[in-house]
Amino acid sequence: MRDRNYFGSMMVECGDADAMISGLTKNYPDTIRPAIQIIGTEDGINKIAGMYMMLTKRGPLFLADTTVNFNPTAEELAEITLLAAKEVRNFNIVPRIAMLSYSNFGSSDSPEARLVAEARSIVKTKMPSLIVDGEMQASVAFNKELIKENYPFSELVDKDVNTLIFPNLAAGNIAYNLMKELDTADAIGPILLGLKKPVHILQLGNSVRNIINMSLIAVVDAQIKSKMPTAEIVKNSGWWKRFKPAENREL
Repeated sequence: MRDRNYFGSMMVECGDADAMISGLTKNYPDTIRPAIQIIGTEDGINKIAGMYMMLTKRGPLFLADTTVNFNPTAEELAEITLLAAKEVRNFNIVPRIAMLSYSNFGSSDSPEARLVAEARSIVKTKMPSLIVDGEMQASVAFNKELIKENYPFSELVDKDVNTLIFPNLAAGNIAYNLMKELDTADAIGPILLGLKKPVHILQLGNSVRNIINMSLIAVVDAQIKSKMPTAEIVKNSGWWKRFKPAENREL
């Protein structure tokens, strides 16, 4: 209990704190481990995941998994997709999900491409109403004319994709860092998915602005998970619009 991450996790677990944010000066695994050991995952959840919200000119774009699972199985990738969809809905946004690969709808018979396709099949079995398709390339996911002309059977035809699921940690983390460093989007996160209670882990050296943004996410997360009456009010008010794009540095 002399370690602040164990102490903070115990405060959340015992109800002395509603949420915890940590990780500014520690490695990600060292920060997340106490939360997993003490608080644990939600009922029915086997794997936690990390998701970034990227504020782009076309609106918020959600990327998962960008921080936790190195090489997920098809079942784990399906669980990551369902966790991401649940969190996107908490932002009062209808998830429209592209499960990414280097292959498009069976154009490659490699194990990785088949894994993503299998994960998508599992997701549709568990949640048939969810708008999700793959495996597919990112260029196809964002090009409405291309997908309509070549893959008219896709659920994403004429739809704006707002959630990307990556086949492994390397792909997700590289994509997120490229977008951030090239100033194509403002990054908020990582948002930790799958824990019973609100714990969110900062990256080393996060800015004050990102700490404030993560605090706002943690507060709403705590309201939703505790089923407070105000949670629906906050969720339905479009509260995520409080986040400003990169050119406006003040909240």
